[in-house]
Amino acid sequence: MSIATVNPANGETLKTYEAMGEEEIERRLQLAQATFRTYRTTAFGERTRLMNRAAALLDEDQDEIARVMTTEMGKPVGQARAEAAKCAKAMRWYAEHAEELLADERPADSDVKDSGASRVLVRYRPLGPVLAVMPWNFPLWQVVRFAAPALMAGNVGLLKHASNVPQTALYLEDLFHRAGFAEGCFQTLLIGSGAVDDILRDERVRAATLTGSEPAGRAVASTAGEMIKKTVLELGGSDPFIVMPSADVDRAAEVAVTARVQNNGQSCIAAKRFIVHTDVHDAFAERFVAGMRTLRIGDPMREDTEVGPLSSERGRSDLEELVDDARRGGAAVLCGGERPDGPGWYYPPTVLAGITREMRIHREEAFGPVATLYRATDLDEAVLIANDSPFGLSSNVWTEDESEVDRFVRDLEAGGVYVNGMTASHPAFPFGGVKRSGYGRELSGHGIREFCNITTVWHGA
Repeated sequence: MSIATVNPANGETLKTYEAMGEEEIERRLQLAQATFRTYRTTAFGERTRLMNRAAALLDEDQDEIARVMTTEMGKPVGQARAEAAKCAKAMRWYAEHAEELLADERPADSDVKDSGASRVLVRYRPLGPVLAVMPWNFPLWQVVRFAAPALMAGNVGLLKHASNVPQTALYLEDLFHRAGFAEGCFQTLLIGSGAVDDILRDERVRAATLTGSEPAGRAVASTAGEMIKKTVLELGGSDPFIVMPSADVDRAAEVAVTARVQNNGQSCIAAKRFIVHTDVHDAFAERFVAGMRTLRIGDPMREDTEVGPLSSERGRSDLEELVDDARRGGAAVLCGGERPDGPGWYYPPTVLAGITREMRIHREEAFGPVATLYRATDLDEAVLIANDSPFGLSSNVWTEDESEVDRFVRDLEAGGVYVNGMTASHPAFPFGGVKRSGYGRELSGHGIREFCNITTVWHGA
């Protein structure tokens, strides 16, 4: 893929960029290493000041960067502004809480005495330059949720962003620089995916984080494992949305529409598989399909647009292949299912029913506004269907029965269980998955400690 801004609403190429050569990559690696030596010793008060300044600048830039994101990857501009605001919120959260989250820990006095020490403490120290390989779907948020904790912990960042969002990637580097961070604290590498392996193998790069596809995660994890480097992976998701008889079906159907089509349906944590108890299945299906049909599709720069184009022509083709495979296998198309005429990479909100295990969409992630609808006879079958997936990012359950909630929390194979609401990330809560959705956690105290050297300091008696 070339490094370029291509407007998905009309297919027009707006800007292209040359990939950085070996000399420039080397210069930036040297700068990252040199900057880390000094930045790691800065006081939390100084890091807090810089991070709060970055958040303030992002607030000032909100409208401008929202339009850039929408131009590059097609999300409705209102959602893009909300993404920018969320990033500023996360920056401020880590600016406020990082020192507390990374404070020295002291074991119990009895354990210290038993070890023969006079005192023991556990200290969190930064690792060094961290390589971040990030996707296009939330081009600000995916980066900031890594960068804010990493920088507040004293690390420095190297960003390899998706090749279709270069302007957003360059904006991020400029944002941190304007906030007062040293030039080498956060650098954008305009490179293709083929250059990632060599950079990850470089001894100056101490760890990596990746959000993206399963194949990309396998590649990064393989190299990092060979080089014995820490990684955090957030990969695909095919989250279940389970509705039980005690649920508020009207509210569940309303939220289900948003949960499926947020970000034009291109979200790892979007609900994708709707598993509904047979007692309320038909009522839910009627309301859900009606809601999907009435969504406003169009120019993502319009304030009233609810669903814009997919980010790329390839993305739309991949989605169509999944729908066509399900249709050939006997699935019923309750709405959507056909690409519209005209320019741009649009695809309508679509609901498929009658899904079987032989259909690709049962096992693969549908990265676009396509929902699959399942009927479950009881809670046990709902759990079986939900767990019959290679992914385990998050989950949504709708019930007023606390015993059912306990069962779902115990038995669902996912990194999160959201009860009577849709999955959403927040800086205070850990985020990540299990199975092929990856490993490690972002956000919260867990996220900031992922790229720290957890050091035991023991003093003799």
